[in-house]
Amino acid sequence: MKISILSVSENIYSTARLIEEAEERNHQVTVINHTKCSVLIGNHKPKIIYEGRNIINEPDVIIPRIGSSVFRHGAAVVKEFEMNGVYSTAKSLGIARSQNKVRTLQILNRKNVPIPKTVFSINPDNIEEQIELLGGAPVIIKLQEGTHGLGVILADSKKSAKSIIDTFISMDTSIMLQEFIQESNGEDIRAIVAGDKIIASMKRKGTKDDFRSNIHRGGSGQRIYLTHKEEEIVLRAAKYIGLPVCGVDLIRSNRGPLLLEVNSTPGFQGMEYYTDVNVAGQIIKFIEKNANL
Repeated sequence: MKISILSVSENIYSTARLIEEAEERNHQVTVINHTKCSVLIGNHKPKIIYEGRNIINEPDVIIPRIGSSVFRHGAAVVKEFEMNGVYSTAKSLGIARSQNKVRTLQILNRKNVPIPKTVFSINPDNIEEQIELLGGAPVIIKLQEGTHGLGVILADSKKSAKSIIDTFISMDTSIMLQEFIQESNGEDIRAIVAGDKIIASMKRKGTKDDFRSNIHRGGSGQRIYLTHKEEEIVLRAAKYIGLPVCGVDLIRSNRGPLLLEVNSTPGFQGMEYYTDVNVAGQIIKFIEKNANL
């Protein structure tokens, strides 16, 4: 197959591993910097221009690795490939949905997927009411668009929460509030999905002085096996958001597993390191089975 990876650099770990595994299985692989693509539409003959040529008919398969800062443009590029019949491991609609945490949780809540209690509002006059809706402080304050643990703040008192929320609202920044799950002890679960299969999962724990468990923030990981309930939540979330290949984050609470978010571009350096699972190879095998070329 001709596989194009939409990524800003071939030197990023996950991109490099996908190249390695695809070439190992005799596929032709190119890396396309989606931020340098121009989409031309009109006369019913759309084009994707990259490095001076139209690449819309070049790949059989695309693997989007779209960062949060450019997801709108990236999703538009993916959409043009999709409409031209190119198989994608992440649908453009799924990319757009997953980048908006509130939208993701709205969809999953409607589908009865368990999530933490969440409040979103732009009203600066009822901040105290918003906090009380979650049972009071401490609360988690999150940017609606963020990644790698950035834009996630723990407010341990009502006073600090009001100050932080008021600041974000005054800056016209979209945020949401979530209940703080004390019993999680700074741990969460990341699972990587490929189709109807969970190919790897690990527990992540934050550093001693950080409640966030993201490995990019200095946390650590440990291979685990999910419960039947956790597996069900992960696979349903990936299906409802519309991402054949994705990362799904969970947290364990006293009332059972709760879904945190779905990531259309999960990094898997930590996952491969801590679980010894060949995640990149599993993704390439999934493409071979499902691209239907």
